[in-house]
Amino acid sequence: MVNTRPVVALYGGSFDPPHQGHQAIVDRLVSLPWLDNVIITPAWLNPFKQHSLASAQQRLAWCRTIFDDPKVIIDAGEVEAGHPVYTAQTVGRLSAHYDVRYLVIGSDNLATIETWYDFDQLNRAVTWLVFERKGYDTGYETLRNYTRFTLDAPMSSSTIRAQKMIENIDQRIAPSVQKILTKGTP
Repeated sequence: MVNTRPVVALYGGSFDPPHQGHQAIVDRLVSLPWLDNVIITPAWLNPFKQHSLASAQQRLAWCRTIFDDPKVIIDAGEVEAGHPVYTAQTVGRLSAHYDVRYLVIGSDNLATIETWYDFDQLNRAVTWLVFERKGYDTGYETLRNYTRFTLDAPMSSSTIRAQKMIENIDQRIAPSVQKILTKGTP
């Protein structure tokens, strides 16, 4: 039987806020000839976090604005759920329409990845596309199948929030990010 579903990589996250590092990852992914699409899935709330700075709807809107490549699909499923959704659940939902072969993570996730809901099933089902971050280079032995990528993009959303800086934010969303960083409201 021939697979007619598009082969995709799922890139989920808080994107609170999305920054040029996220954009560089997506640019690298869309250049891969073996991927039909990259699906960006902003979380309503990361199951490991208590809150987000920006609302889920705002983060979804930011993603729709800056990830504008024709190979990129912005999936609103987790935001529309209105509660934390596990990656395994999103993979299951998307698998009805896509061949979800790849999951995109930063190497900072490796330390806790075994605590992800249904990690063993995910680990059997996907190839992990791991984007390395300095200081987070262990934990690969946990993954069944993976490809490592290096990327010179040292910024992080948590640093942007803590330092209230927008230098690494796409200019199309910088004003609204700045407003949230300085006033705490969308």
